[in-house]
Amino acid sequence: MLKKITLACALLLSPLTYAAGLQISVEIPKLNVTEYHTPYTAVWLESTAEGDKKFTKTLAVWYADKKREGGGEKWLKDLRQWWRRDGRNLTFPVDGVSGATKLAGVHQLSFTQGAAPLGTLPKGDYVLFVEVAREGGGREVVRVPFTWPVEKPTSFKESGSAEVGAVTLDLNP
Repeated sequence: MLKKITLACALLLSPLTYAAGLQISVEIPKLNVTEYHTPYTAVWLESTAEGDKKFTKTLAVWYADKKREGGGEKWLKDLRQWWRRDGRNLTFPVDGVSGATKLAGVHQLSFTQGAAPLGTLPKGDYVLFVEVAREGGGREVVRVPFTWPVEKPTSFKESGSAEVGAVTLDLNP
């Protein structure tokens, strides 16, 4: 009986344990400035393939979504690189992608292969982008290159110099 229960538990937990996907950690550093506004942030993937079939997928956008009559949306253009690649093609708010700005700290994101907003990530070379722009402050982009799929759990880490702290990308096969 104990073997059956153990086997049933293992089968129930195995998809969660071994689900292919990406876990992203983004640090928004605390800045010592006189006027601090929470930053707008975009997290997205791009393939490094040449040509028109370049894969671009927005995973998260944090902006002032509670302003009247979409007032916060007009500042999304300050996330210049993301805006040119994918932002201007989206209608906000985007279900499962957009959310409120985040205070200083470490923020976790998790995406599963085959589920929205990641969808099915084709085999290839990619770059994870994290772009942060702050009113009255600066703008910074951190890039984390990786190859998908992975055969074993893999981790990458990059850091920004001012507006973005550590960005960690953990990949699960």
